[in-house]
Amino acid sequence: MGLVDGNNKVNFYDGKIRVVDPKGKEFAKFKPQEYLNYIAEHVEPWSYVKFTYLKSKGWKGFVDGDDTSIYSVAPLARLNVSDGMATPEAQKAYDEYFKVLGRPVHHTLANHYARVVEMVYAAERIRELINDPEITSKDIRVIPTETPKVGIGVVEAPRGTLFHHYQSDEKGILNKANLIVATQNNSSRMAMSVEKAAKGLIKKGEVSEKLLNMVEMAFRAYDPCHACATHSLPGQMPLLVRVRDREGRLLEEIRRD
Repeated sequence: MGLVDGNNKVNFYDGKIRVVDPKGKEFAKFKPQEYLNYIAEHVEPWSYVKFTYLKSKGWKGFVDGDDTSIYSVAPLARLNVSDGMATPEAQKAYDEYFKVLGRPVHHTLANHYARVVEMVYAAERIRELINDPEITSKDIRVIPTETPKVGIGVVEAPRGTLFHHYQSDEKGILNKANLIVATQNNSSRMAMSVEKAAKGLIKKGEVSEKLLNMVEMAFRAYDPCHACATHSLPGQMPLLVRVRDREGRLLEEIRRD
């Protein structure tokens, strides 16, 4: 589904998860406890990552277009589903963002611009919180009065929506858990962006060093936390690219350690 590169947008909104289509029209809105009715996971033999998609549309592959079931989360998605920001300076940045890029926004690298808008909000919100007397309240935890059975929670982290689903036995010991984190929610989009970068730069089987930078740009736009996850310094993330022909034969390998 889409205008530019086409995808649905998912975001935790007003106590519910909201999905809008590429034209900004609401596609679905559901409670966290209902997430399994709307989101499913697909497995590919070449990756340990599960690829999420909108269950009602079914898995259609890594494709753009009006009928795709792939969606994305994170700052760009959050702004696309929102009606505005809760602080004045962030609202100004929000208005300028859509004035410059139009609405809804589907440009992958616009995730970085959206992050700036959210950073303005975060700065203003921090000031509000440190002046709130409740921040020093001693009421900081809730002691359970009964044994839990099932718990489902959804939260918006800086890099996107996190689904946490836990089930426990009669002793309160977990016997089942399912997590869908931001990286997984965006995994299909990242795979497609990397493919587009590769197709745009690999000509007649020849690969240049700048392919590594473009591939890195493609997935960092969705998830800058890969650098943290790999414990590498900024700009030094190890990358390995293997180029194969349609028969699977290795043509070339380039790497950055």
